[in-house]
Order: sequence, then C-alpha cells, then structure tokens
Amino acid sequence: MTLSIMIVDDDVVSRSMLHDIIESCGIGELAGMAEGGIEGARMIMDLRPDVVLIDLLMPDQDGIETVAKLKHGGYTGKFIMISQVENKEMVGAAYQNGIEFFIHKPINRVEVEHVLSKVNDQWKYERYVLEIKQSMARLNLVEAPAPAQGRTVRDAARSILMDLGIIGESGSKDIIALMEYAIDQKQAAEWPPLKESYEAVAQTYKSTPKDVEKESKAMEQRIRRTVIAALTNMASIGLNDYSNHKFEHYAPLYFDFQDVRMKMRAMEEDQAGDKGKVNIKKFLHVFYMETLEKMNS
Repeated sequence: MTLSIMIVDDDVVSRSMLHDIIESCGIGELAGMAEGGIEGARMIMDLRPDVVLIDLLMPDQDGIETVAKLKHGGYTGKFIMISQVENKEMVGAAYQNGIEFFIHKPINRVEVEHVLSKVNDQWKYERYVLEIKQSMARLNLVEAPAPAQGRTVRDAARSILMDLGIIGESGSKDIIALMEYAIDQKQAAEWPPLKESYEAVAQTYKSTPKDVEKESKAMEQRIRRTVIAALTNMASIGLNDYSNHKFEHYAPLYFDFQDVRMKMRAMEEDQAGDKGKVNIKKFLHVFYMETLEKMNS
C-alpha cells in the first residue's frame, strides 16, 4: 500500500513545490490539498491520509491549533510541520501537539524527500507491527503467545537469522535465548528495556549479581556486533540487487532505511571503519514479532 499525503498550506507556491516533489520522488501519492487550517481539517477527516504536511502559520487557523483539533477528533495520522519560524517555544508547542518532523521554508527538495523517506519507513514499520498484532489477536496470542505445534522458538528464530545472514555470529545464540525467554514469559508485544532483557536472560544461567551484570554487558556487545553484521549484509545485498526479496523485506523492517542507505554509501566509498548505525531495541522488537508469526504460520 502507498503512503497517502495531504498538503495544508496557504501559500500557492509552497503547495505547488510540495506537490511536484511528492509526484517525482515516488515515496507516496497526493490525497489532496487545502489552503487553510479549517478547510484542511475538514478534508483530513474526510480523506484520512496517512501523513499531513501542514504549514505552521496560516491566517484562518494555525497549524498547531489544527493538529490539536484533529487529534481530539480522532485522527491518528502523522504530521510534518512546514515552517520558516525558528522560535523555540513554538517549535516546542508543535512537538507537544504531535508533530513528527519539521520541514523548513524556503522549501528544499532534498530535505522534503529525506523527511518523507523517514516518515515512510516509520509508517511501513508501524503497519507491519499492527498487522502482526491483529493477527495475534485473532489467534488470542497478544497477552499469552504460545508455540504452534511442531515449530519451536529456536526453529523460527534460526530461520530469520539465516535470512539475515547472521546465524554464525556469536550474538545469534543470545538473540535466540532472548526470544525463548520472552515467549516463555508470555511477554506482551512491546519490547522491554534492553538492560532488563539482558539481565533477565543472564539470570537463567548465572548465579551471582556480579556474574549477571558481567554477562549482560557481554551479551549487549555480542548482540550489537551481530545486528551491525545484519545491517552490513542487507546493505551488501542492496548494492548488488536492490530488488532482492530479502533486501526489500528485511532492510526497511529491521532498520531505519536511512541508516541502510548510509551504510550502502559507506560501502560504495570503501569506508572500512564505518560500522553503521543500528537501533537494537527496534531490531529485537521486530525479531520477536516475526518469531511469533513464524511459529504460528
């Protein structure tokens, strides 16, 4: 499904530029445009776009007020604020009212494409997690996930590790142990703090607090190296074949796609020291959801 985008801006030039960028970059499709906050709010509630690009300052109703009213009315899409104002108080108020990102005026094509790309990656990830949660709810597994007959946590986790190309990494055993512990404890869909997770698993085979602390720190390092290896593998696949099914599935799902592109660029430029940037908690959260899905598919 393609990201649907709405533009709310009283400046006709800005609307035209944003329209052209959306059409040319291929990240999403335009759902509609409005010249002011009141008209925009009405159209947004009717069209329910995934993302709204909204100007901060408009004569009839400013962007912050419009966003607040939309959220109060039940709209759950994402907002990107367009503004030439750099007042810290107004920026703070915008974030408090649910703004995800900012685009600065005068509008710059590179900045708009970059922000839309980040929002699109986030949207895809959230949709995927929501679909898994809905599937689990239908199977009555959200609060108490249980293995399906014939497929263990280890089997499901190993298949994902193999696809990511990290089955031989030392941290792969830690990832499997984390999945086994989380599912055995009937953990809910949200992933707990990393330190808490590492210590919980370490306590299953270490007897003293000192040993648990030491092992959890070692586990953290092993998992980080393993996740970085997965990022490197995905970036390598993407460089060779951008349409590879593993790259298309795993790269945007397990990593922020901007980080994947930066790693690909570093590899192209032969920057050997660049390890890449990874979000471990996101990686483990998605891994957990996919493990559950594979166990019950």
